[in-house]
Amino acid sequence: MPQLVKGGKWIFGWVVVQPGIKIIIPPEAYREYGFQAGEEIVFTRGSRRSGGFGIGRADKLPPLLKKRVLAQGRMGRHGRVVLPPEVGVQVGDRLLAGRGSGYALGFVAQGPIYKEALKHPELEVFGG
Repeated sequence: MPQLVKGGKWIFGWVVVQPGIKIIIPPEAYREYGFQAGEEIVFTRGSRRSGGFGIGRADKLPPLLKKRVLAQGRMGRHGRVVLPPEVGVQVGDRLLAGRGSGYALGFVAQGPIYKEALKHPELEVFGG
């Protein structure tokens, strides 16, 4: 997993939104965050600067993040997730999957981190 700039966010790669508004969680992120098929997950609001959203395990979310919850869902098989309308993405959107808090995997949609990642063709693409 690369770090785009010294001291910056660790990145799992690009995730492309598929038909049915589905994504594939990068396998390394799936393992790191302890996701399991069929478990309840929550979608949290991203920052104003980076946009996007986070996906975390419902049973691990601390009270501080509960007010940032946009929607709930279930983790699908093989790391597949159907995204709720509240996250505001469309088929074909490219999201940057990165290590967020220890509670939610971050999906960045804009901003400086996103722009820096565009300069790194070596980043793996999931679902593209």
